[in-house]
Amino acid sequence: MGRARGQGARAEGPGRARLPLRRSLLGRLLAVSALVAACSVAATAWIAVQTTSGAIKQEQGQNLTADARIYDTLLEYAARNPTWDGVGATVRELARESGRRVALTTQSRQPLADSATAATAPALPPQASAVVDPLSVDTVLAARGTDGQRTAADRIDPRAVGPFRLSTADSTALRRTADAEVACLNRAGIASDVVVGASGRPRVQIVGNDPERALGTRCDLAALDTPTRSEQKALDALTALADACLKRQGREGVRLNNDLSWGDPVPVTVPGEPGAVAPRPVPAPRDAPSEQAAPSVGMPERTGENDRAIASCVGTARSEQLSSYVASPALLFIGDEGGATLPGFDLSPANTAKIAGAAALVLALTVGASVFAGTRLVRPLHALTGAAQRMRDGEQPASVPVSGDDEVGRLAAAFNDMSAHRARLEEQRKAMVSDVAHELRTPLSNIRGWLEAAQDGLADPDPAFVSSLLEEAVQLQHIIDDLQDLAAADAGVLRLHPEPVGVRELLSQVAAAHQARAENAGVTLTVAVAATDPEPALRADPVRLRQAVGNLVSNAVRHTPEGGRVTLSAYASDDSEGGGEGDDEGKACDGTVVIEVQDTGSGIPAEDLPHVFDRFWRAEKSRSRRTGGSGLGLAIVRKLVEAHGGAVEATSAEGEGSTFALRLPAGTEPAGP
Repeated sequence: MGRARGQGARAEGPGRARLPLRRSLLGRLLAVSALVAACSVAATAWIAVQTTSGAIKQEQGQNLTADARIYDTLLEYAARNPTWDGVGATVRELARESGRRVALTTQSRQPLADSATAATAPALPPQASAVVDPLSVDTVLAARGTDGQRTAADRIDPRAVGPFRLSTADSTALRRTADAEVACLNRAGIASDVVVGASGRPRVQIVGNDPERALGTRCDLAALDTPTRSEQKALDALTALADACLKRQGREGVRLNNDLSWGDPVPVTVPGEPGAVAPRPVPAPRDAPSEQAAPSVGMPERTGENDRAIASCVGTARSEQLSSYVASPALLFIGDEGGATLPGFDLSPANTAKIAGAAALVLALTVGASVFAGTRLVRPLHALTGAAQRMRDGEQPASVPVSGDDEVGRLAAAFNDMSAHRARLEEQRKAMVSDVAHELRTPLSNIRGWLEAAQDGLADPDPAFVSSLLEEAVQLQHIIDDLQDLAAADAGVLRLHPEPVGVRELLSQVAAAHQARAENAGVTLTVAVAATDPEPALRADPVRLRQAVGNLVSNAVRHTPEGGRVTLSAYASDDSEGGGEGDDEGKACDGTVVIEVQDTGSGIPAEDLPHVFDRFWRAEKSRSRRTGGSGLGLAIVRKLVEAHGGAVEATSAEGEGSTFALRLPAGTEPAGP
């Protein structure tokens, strides 16, 4: 049942389906690469947008402030001059201060002034930055240009005073009066200053938030409220224009006060306005006279509708009156010297498509590179997987190509080494099974033959018969014991019982045990350790060490012809630094004890020397009992020496003999369990 199950599992190997892409290494590599690329693109785009947007907002804010200053300066010029003649110097100065290009044109785009220094000025953009018109002020730019002190509803620039501008003589006379009033207020303990408006009319401004304190003094504050002759003339003309507008609407005329309000003037405090006491303000020049003018007509009924109509007509009348005193509207263009306007971040469909295309290109390149790298990475892994499956299915192992000296290449090289080693082990296993069968078959066949002969009456069970059966049984037991020792050594369970060992005595015991066999073979067996030499200190398992040396002696006697010599010797080899000739004991304790078995036999060919310690190896391939043993003796020697923490080596010259040397740590515990 288990065998059928194993065959079924083996049959699935060659037909195993490839892993789906989502579970394969290539798929995971692609997914990680795409994710990393997408996150990188998104993070880079977000950082770029945030940084660019912040820089653009900052630059736009700075440019807007500078543009508002330019607009306010040109607006003041238009409010004070009836034409744009001579504005070129102002435009060039503004361009120099702001580092921008400033250009003025008429509403039909006829140039009035341009700060461009190139011989051929770049074309102006299709849309103007602003319209400079003192009678219709851009409230946003005007509020920035005047630090927010102008109301959004006042569309006429307060610096456009037209016929209300005082002459030098009138302004000087009123200034003397204002200085006298300020001196009077200062004597009364009220701080005040003289403020001159755009028309040239001075006013007294009380310092503090309680201007009504001046009403209790003897200072004649009303002296500044009397309009001059030119102001009264201008006010009468404005009133006439407003009345004409109202009459066209079928409404009654209006009586305008000096501050351009209508109705009875009520003295009130005006917070933030210059002057100590002033009537209630309406859209008008801030420095208009505050004295009540003579009424021109009776006041109409005060209703919300009438007030709206009067305010509209007063505004129209002011624009009509000032139109001849201010410059005509002009288009203002502000930009860079190259002709560019304010920078911006335009995410138009075209720009969006460019960003998406760039991101897609990055992702495509990332995925392409990942596919290329992943394919090169996975291809040798597929080859390794296929080779491993073929080895599992019992096919002949084959090497895989090594692509390079990288990690995958080293893995392929290691797999090839493992495959070759496995093939060698398989060959050794097959040879070992054959050798074990051969070694066991010979004594078993002999025992069976003798027993069958006794059963058939062909042989008598005399002592010679029993001795022959016993010899074959001992040989069989010897092979089984050797196999058991090798198995225990391979499993690491070979038991050692270390104790101090006298090397000279151990070699004498081994020589005595093999002396009879050596004499029968005509071989001289000697121990070359003089009694006067210092004996090397050694701690080992004496039984296992005698077994190892005995195997070497038995092997040497077997391969040494008659008249030859086998010599056992031992000495201390100093492997540590600092040893000297006079310190023999130190050398024996700190170095290595070397036990040598040297023979004068036929020697071992150079090509066979690396295999002498392999199991069941014989130089004579016929495996005759007369020329060799089981082929396990030298393999057992190597395992026993390695269990003691030592090493065994062999040197040989063909036709001269061989030397086997056991190198054991001197005075140390063996490495066995």
